[in-house]
This record gives sequence, C-alpha cells and structure tokens, in this order.
Amino acid sequence: MNISIYLIGAALAWVIAQLIKYILGSIKNGRWFDSSVVLHSGNMPSVHTATVVSLVTVIGLKDGIDTALFATALLFAAVVAYDAMGVRRSSGEQGQSIREAIKNKSMKARIPYVALGHTKLEVAVGAILGLAVGIFVAFFTATINL
Repeated sequence: MNISIYLIGAALAWVIAQLIKYILGSIKNGRWFDSSVVLHSGNMPSVHTATVVSLVTVIGLKDGIDTALFATALLFAAVVAYDAMGVRRSSGEQGQSIREAIKNKSMKARIPYVALGHTKLEVAVGAILGLAVGIFVAFFTATINL
C-alpha cells in the first residue's frame, strides 16, 4: 500500500476545508483577501476535524476497520474533535471574557489574542467533509491503482 494515499486524503481535506473556511469567513467579514480568516482557529468548518476524519476514512477503506492502525487513527480523530469543541472552545470563551473585562475597566493590560475553538456544528461539518473526501480519495485511488 502506497503511504501517499493516506497523505493525499488528509491534505486534500485540509485544502478544501481551508478554502471553504476562507470563502465563508470572507463573506461574513465582508472583505476578500483576508488571510486572518484561515490563520486563526475556529469558524466553519473545523479544518483539523476534516483532516483527521479523512485520514481515518482512507485507512478504514484501504486497510479495514479491524486493524490497529484504524483504531489508533479513530481514537486520534476523536481526541482532535473533542478538543476542538470542548477544551479549545471553552478556553476561547474565557479569553473573550478576559478581553471584555480589560476593555470595560480601561485597564492598561495588553488585550490577548483569543483562539475561539469550534462549535459542535463546525466540528460536525468538518467531519462530514473529511468523510466525503476520504471516500473520494479511497475510491479514486483504487480506480487508478495507486
């Protein structure tokens, strides 16, 4: 099995998710060519989730779901998705509260950057995107014998 198939799936999901995130963020912000949309975490869809779910999908379809590699990748994907909508989301909300407190009290503290994390919907859309890309890559590479 060519290892590049796994990397193609993950990389393609990452690129597509980043493009979607950029387009949606640009529409939301009302300005194009805003690199901050893709450079900061959060927003729709979860790029991390799309990437790892695509990897899991390719592994499952190419190697089978009864392998140690699939189990490891599935656990890895679950941790990434949970972290995106749990820990990172919570710390982002706390960061927003700190920013507001600094602004409201006119404190002379540096206003921190806040990485918001993802909502459950953003993670779900990332997972669906990753699944679709993984299926596409697994079947496309099978037809061209990679």
